[in-house]
Order: sequence, then C-alpha cells, then structure tokens
Amino acid sequence: MTGKVFGGRYEIKDRIGIGGMAEVYRAQDSTLGRVVAVKVMLPQFAADPSFTQRFRQEAAAAANLQSPYIVNVYDWGQDDETYYIVMEFVRGSDLKTAIQQRGAINQRKAAEIGSQVCQALTVAHNQDIIHRDIKPQNIMVQPDGNVKVMDFGIARAKNSVNDKTSAVLGTAHYISPEQAQGKDLTAASDIYSLGIVLYEATTGKLPFDGPDAVSVAMQQVKDEPAAPSSINPNIDPDLEDIIMVALSKDPARRFATANDMRIALMDYLAGRPVTLPAGAMSSSFTEAQTRMMGAVPGAVPGMTSTQVMPTVAGGTAAMSPSSTGNFQATNFHDANTKKSKKPVIIALCAILAIALVAGIAFAVTGGFKPAAPADEPIEVPSVVGNTEQEATFTLEQAGFQVQITTKEDESVDEGTVLQQDPAGGTKQQKGATITLTIAVGPDTVDAPNFKNMTMDDARQAAEDAGLKVVEAESKYSEDVAEGKIISQSPAAGDPVKPGTTIEVVTSRGSELTTVPNVIGMTEEQAIDKLQSEGFGADVKAREYSDKQGEGRVMKQDPLNDKVKPGATVQITISKGPEPEPEPEPEPAQPSNPGTTDPGTTNPGGTTDPGTGGGSGSGGTTDPGNQGGDTGTTTPSAN
Repeated sequence: MTGKVFGGRYEIKDRIGIGGMAEVYRAQDSTLGRVVAVKVMLPQFAADPSFTQRFRQEAAAAANLQSPYIVNVYDWGQDDETYYIVMEFVRGSDLKTAIQQRGAINQRKAAEIGSQVCQALTVAHNQDIIHRDIKPQNIMVQPDGNVKVMDFGIARAKNSVNDKTSAVLGTAHYISPEQAQGKDLTAASDIYSLGIVLYEATTGKLPFDGPDAVSVAMQQVKDEPAAPSSINPNIDPDLEDIIMVALSKDPARRFATANDMRIALMDYLAGRPVTLPAGAMSSSFTEAQTRMMGAVPGAVPGMTSTQVMPTVAGGTAAMSPSSTGNFQATNFHDANTKKSKKPVIIALCAILAIALVAGIAFAVTGGFKPAAPADEPIEVPSVVGNTEQEATFTLEQAGFQVQITTKEDESVDEGTVLQQDPAGGTKQQKGATITLTIAVGPDTVDAPNFKNMTMDDARQAAEDAGLKVVEAESKYSEDVAEGKIISQSPAAGDPVKPGTTIEVVTSRGSELTTVPNVIGMTEEQAIDKLQSEGFGADVKAREYSDKQGEGRVMKQDPLNDKVKPGATVQITISKGPEPEPEPEPEPAQPSNPGTTDPGTTNPGGTTDPGTGGGSGSGGTTDPGNQGGDTGTTTPSAN
C-alpha cells in the first residue's frame, strides 16, 4: 500500500493501525501539504453493501460534528472498489495503551478525560448521533493532555431505520446492557460505555471479563460490577459515585445527558458537592447511613434500614430510597409491639438539659444574634492575567459559573484573561456568572506546504486556504525537479493571516555541466568515461572512418556542450578505413576482319595454306615452327 495515491492527492506513507473494518495509514496530502490519516476499508468488507453504507455513513456523520474533542474528517471517496476516509492525523497514543502500560491512571486525570469525552458526546447527541463504540482504544490522548474521540465507524442516527440491525455492534467489554440485547439505543448507551472506560482507567481492570464476547455481554446484562474502591481503595467516593451511576443497568437511572455527567465530573474536579441524578444511589452516603443506623429495633430480622419493604396487603408500599433521591432512615415497628416509656423519659430529660444550656448562653450573650444568611455574597477571585483554563478552574472551585468571550489582542499570549466581569474582589452570590474576556490572536490559517508542487498547484492550494503565492526567484537544485517549488516563506505550518502572500523559490533543475570529449577513445574507454562523470552512453551507429581506427569513437553528440547531469551522449564507433573495391573483369576482345588460314590465325594478316601458320603483322610465321616461338619471327621473303 505504501506509495499508493488516493484521490489523486493522498500518498500513503505507512500503516499506523488496524481495526475491525479498516486499516489506518499515515499519508501526505500533496494539495494542502499536510499529514493526514487515511482509513481504508478492509477488502472482505468492501463488497458488502451494508458495510460500505456504514463506512460512508461514518464520513457523513463525523464530518458534521465540530468539536475540539472529535477527530476532524476532511474527505472520503472510492478507489478501485475500496472506500477510504481522510481524517485529521492525531499525535499521541490511545487511552487503552496508557492503561496497559501503567495500570490505573491518576483519578483526576481520568475525570478530566471523561469530562472532555462528555463534551464530544454532547455535540454528537445534540445532532441525534450515537457513537455506539466508546472505548479507550477510540480515545486519543494528545501530548498536551487533551483528548480526541475517533472512529464513528458504527455511529448511527438515533432514528435510523436500520438501527436495530446494527445495535449489537461494538466491543463486548464496553457495550451497554441494552446494546447487548439488540434493543433501540439512546444517548444513555454511550454514557454506560464511558462509565466502563472510567472504571478501567481508575482501577486498571475491566468490570466484566470472560473467555468470549458472549459471556462478557451476558454479564453486562445480568451482573452488577464490583465497586471500584474494592479494587482501588484510594479512589475518591465522589468519583466512584459518578462511575457507578453511569453503570446503572437501567438507562433511566444513569445521567440524563452526557452534559449532566460532565457537570458531575467538573463538580468533583472543583471540590464541590457532586450533582447526581435524582434517584441515583450514592454509594458513599448509603454506606455511611448503614454504619450509623445499623439494624432498627423491631425491624424484620436480617433487614437493614436502607432496604425497601415489600408491599403490605391493605396498606401502601414502603417508599424506595431511590424513588425520591432522599436517603432518610425509616423505623419499621411491629404494630402489635408494646412501646416502652423508658425512651420517652430519657428524651424529655435530654430536652430539658439542652434548654438549660441554651438559657445560660442567652443570658451571657445578651440575646440571640442573627445567623449569617445561607446566601451571603462571597468574594470573586481575581483571575486577570491567568490562562483561560486556570481562571475557569479557580472560579468554578469558588462556586461561580463561567462565561467566555474573546477579544483580539496581540500584546499578550493567546488564551490569557484580559478582563473579568464582575471584577475580582467584588462580592457576588454563589453560583453567579463571571464573564471572562480571553485574548485571541488574529484569525490565522496554517501556511500550506508548497514544496515539490508546481506553481499552478501551489496557486490552487493557496487560493483554497485564502492565501496568495508568488515566485520570488528560481535556482538550480539537485533534489527538486525543474519547475517545482524548492522552499517558501513563511514556512509550511506557520500561522498566517488570510490574504497573506507566500513567496516561493522554484527549481531550474540541475546545473548544466560540460560533456567530456571521448573522440578517439575505444568504445569501452568512452563508455567508462561518460558514466564516471554522470552521463549515459548510447552507441548510435558504427561507420567507416579514415581518421579513427576500428573500435574507436569517431563522433559524439553532444560535443563540448553543457547539458544536465545524467543526459545521454550518443557515440558513433569507427569500423576502420573503407576497403578498396575489387576490380571489375575485362570484357572479351572482338575478332580482326580478313581471310582465315586453316592453320594458325593471325589477326590483321593472311593465312598461308602451305605453312599451316598465320602471318603476323608485316611478316609470316616460320613454317618449320608450327605457330612460332614466342617473340621469334622470320622476315617475309615477299
């Protein structure tokens, strides 16, 4: 997969993870010059319409969820029958890895993580989107400590027609009882899953475990989890209460919304009394009641004051402590039991003693002084100059609500509190809202990375980001191809104001070098010479030459020119001098006109019948020498 390009712009670099439906890769977006994460559906699911529909649904669902605690989705598409989603690349590690490496994490950190996940879920639930797979593997903890909730792979609109068909999708260790049973799901299902995440984060262990997913799912439906404090005795009772409320089997007994759970977690972090749903059973309070009250005399044997009485025939049912949220001890007496007068006498004596002490105090002090009203104003802390996070924590810890506004101001660090209203030092009712004005820099965008882009591509990328780009200069480069961008100013990733012009340096390619002269060298020497200086060599032809011996270079192209390093030089090899042509054969000579001697024929003369030899030019052949000896003639007697 490495090197594959999706959508013409996302080049795969390496794989960073694999899930149940897809693999996730780190990739480079060549258009905007940024690192992204690309989720590619596994081949076995790509041909299944139900899975591809769910995969597309993730992109659509997550793209509409805008929150600093949700991974951004940038793009999605189909490539060679494979579907992919392009997402924000988040640096850090998932919460599951942290738990596996360190066991239980700091409980305040766990609460902060839970609060941020609640904010992410609130955004999703407000758009009727249920995540369905909240688990520590899907919670990325960034280097700054903030989290990103990811993987809306099985997220589904609350009223989707196919809701039931995928209700049980999820991870068995983290699914809600109703999800395990395939029931219609609400936001309460995500709250239950987050409760398990916090349980695991604060104890280092899961509330339910087993040999297989089915057995774990059955425990989710039927079994009650052990109290977190039975595993981690140091856990704060308030945080334990929050976790146990989230883990209620009945969705109606959990927090009504993710925001309600966030408020409870913020109460815990600020040291305020934790706000629990009406009817939620506080574990710490219940245990305290049990220790103080014990068994009530006259009660049914074995039954404590915190237990619920059954319905009595002809009467009314005893009220469940969970039905009103009030945890009052109730004395249950047998109607036929004779009441002793002794406790009454003791009580009267106690009352008289108290009255006597009160009378003495009244006399000494000169009368009662009015008690301070419960709603007496309290001083507002001064938080100007603090960071937004520090100021919010301080004010909430003091019991105030916080509202944020922003103001552009480059004279201080971004995120600093510029003003507060009401001012620090004034007195306000507890619960009043304090408005903080936070310094922000001018609206900025990150400068795209233009390196290796052509100018046309860079102009388009700059336009998409609301910026401009100009070519400042061009220079030779051994690394960057001709016509592409070498560097830029401001640098890639720097925050710049919209409309900023970014200057770029383009490449003229490699600097030209002179081709060596290899004429006269042997073929082998010429090729070695050219290649050693970074050129290619190509034998173009072999021709005859009177100047160069056979096997030597007689011509080259180019010669004494400057070319780019690596250019190919064509050479022509000599075949040596051209050989002399073979002489053509002479044509046959025609006969001389005259008389013919039956003996020897002599062109140009006559034949002597008596001698049997022909006469030469101006003489005759010696009759005694038939045909005559070469070079010897006898003068004619005539």
